[in-house]
Amino acid sequence: MKTVELLQYTLKPGTGRDFHKIMVEQSVPLHREAGMDVVSFGNSQHDEDSYYLIRAYDDLEHLKSSQEEFYSSNAWRAGPRAAIVDRIQSSVKSVLMLTSTATDGLRR
Repeated sequence: MKTVELLQYTLKPGTGRDFHKIMVEQSVPLHREAGMDVVSFGNSQHDEDSYYLIRAYDDLEHLKSSQEEFYSSNAWRAGPRAAIVDRIQSSVKSVLMLTSTATDGLRR
């Protein structure tokens, strides 16, 4: 069953533009090179220092294995990890299991 992960970040004040630049230029390309489906990401319309990242997976096991591999990789650790983590004040993660009719709009 399609699994979607919603990540919401409250960024440190004034870091939203830099955070987005890192996401566009470094982090999201690494995600995609690792085979992760980044559905959408960006600054919230209401606050430049609020941010979201939406990723889709085949199922919960795919989410777990993909993230274990990605977050332990040298490309992530030596790459954008520190710059991203340093700008996050707090984060909220939600994982949703979608029915087949609910996934019609998701890329894959």
